Amino acid sequence: QASDSFPPLSNEAAVRVLRGRMKGIQGHCNSCYMDAALFSLFSCTSVLDSMLFKPFLLCDRNVQSILRDEIVNPLRKTGFVRARSVMHLREQLTEKGQCSSFTNAEKDPEEFLNLIMHQILGIEPLLKLQSGGQKEQDCYCYQIFMDKQEDLVVPDVQQLVEHSFLSSDLKLVEIPSCFIIQMPRFGKEYKMFSKIIPSLELDITDLLLDSPRECCVCGDIATLECS
Repeated sequence: QASDSFPPLSNEAAVRVLRGRMKGIQGHCNSCYMDAALFSLFSCTSVLDSMLFKPFLLCDRNVQSILRDEIVNPLRKTGFVRARSVMHLREQLTEKGQCSSFTNAEKDPEEFLNLIMHQILGIEPLLKLQSGGQKEQDCYCYQIFMDKQEDLVVPDVQQLVEHSFLSSDLKLVEIPSCFIIQMPRFGKEYKMFSKIIPSLELDITDLLLDSPRECCVCGDIATLECS
């Protein structure tokens, strides 16, 4: 029902509802990867709200209702989600995903997203990538892989995505409806970057396959690309 749904938070409302103690998604038993992913996907954007409402072909309506009613709506309404609600989702993922460790172990966010988007909700892949002229790859999110760059001390997301695509010889086959990006991995002992500045907008012009671009020398339509 429309009365039971809440729009994503923006501007002053986001600051008012989400800032302070006992705000966000409560962590419990290695849930940080899922808490961070859910907060990023739903707190301040509606681009993936189809996950909450649309009856996809393979959609598990029980998981969908838990996600909508116990996690996303409380987050948008009060700015807080109890660990019990996330555990309820984790129990369902364990049951549906044929993996017994979703309730207690730390996972890669990509594993969580693939399970809930592909196997449980049946959503079509969000990204189409091509590497070095090879066959297209479909995926739900992109994880940044890169070597340590000495000139990038406090990078922004734009720089990291461009460096990662360049080093992996990757291109976006088409403009994605939603571009989920996982920042460089690090553990307790090592952090590649102490801080990463969020890019509020992402320019993907140079990341698109066969996208018309301006020559940096003459200003006409470019015919060659130099990495």
